[in-house]
Amino acid sequence: MSNELTTRKATLADSKTEMSEILMPDDTNNLGRALGGSVLHWMDICGAISARRFSRRQVVTASMDHVDFLAAIDLGEIVVTEAYVFETGATSMDVKVDVSAERPSTGECRETASSFFTFVALDDDENSANVPELRCPTAEQKRQRERALEERAERREELATK
Repeated sequence: MSNELTTRKATLADSKTEMSEILMPDDTNNLGRALGGSVLHWMDICGAISARRFSRRQVVTASMDHVDFLAAIDLGEIVVTEAYVFETGATSMDVKVDVSAERPSTGECRETASSFFTFVALDDDENSANVPELRCPTAEQKRQRERALEERAERREELATK
């Protein structure tokens, strides 16, 4: 199986993951809005699932870039967390993770948070393991990958100039 995993190619679509939650009181602050820590937890879980689907291995979080909290999420709203692998190294996967909030009564949906995570694949002995080569066979997958690469570069440049 190990040999199969190191020679296998996987697509961006193979890693696509979406999770949904209803924002409940245990995950809110005294203003009835999502706790940042809860949002980060959901982002980490969704990113890890994406990386596991892509690599077909156990993974660990290696890093998380700066998180942009763009808007509040209110009690009772549906929180949608989406992730996909957009770049790989020998043993690592870069994953874009976006969070949006949906107000069920109106159907309104808005972006609320975004970040980039890096996960490392592990073998059965919990050592770093090779991951498949990333393929983007469709024009849409290529566009998604390019947008993620550009956005990450722009964010890193902004942080470097602050």
